[in-house]
Amino acid sequence: MKKVRLSVYLDPNLAKQLETYAQERRRSLSVVAEASIASFLSPDAPDRMEAVMAKRLDRMSRQIERLNRDTNIGLETLALFVRHWLVAVPAPSEAHYAAAQAKGRERYERFLEALGRRLSKGPTLLREVSVDVAGTEDRMAESEGDDDA
Repeated sequence: MKKVRLSVYLDPNLAKQLETYAQERRRSLSVVAEASIASFLSPDAPDRMEAVMAKRLDRMSRQIERLNRDTNIGLETLALFVRHWLVAVPAPSEAHYAAAQAKGRERYERFLEALGRRLSKGPTLLREVSVDVAGTEDRMAESEGDDDA
């Protein structure tokens, strides 16, 4: 079948992108342009776009679920620590209050340094919790399987 010649005007940036794309795939500009136009005019193009969008939305949903989980773990950890601290640490007397404040500031600075080191290079608590939970679930599944035998 004879092909029809078409002359188009492209933005210089778009023309450069087209040329780079064609060179990377070792195809002619005509072949790439023809495939692009065919894809654009294809009746299943909206279905493909919908599938791409659905995939992206699924990935974003999983990311949001992980963020929610991580936030909940952080809040629960903080709540447990605060509850433990309030129960375990007696309030300082008025005579020792100033010294307790100074020691508290010093300990807080050391805490921030340790937190910075841990976040920069060490395994995070969330990873440790995930590994611990996964290991517990595996052991529980194994023990349930033993009951069935």
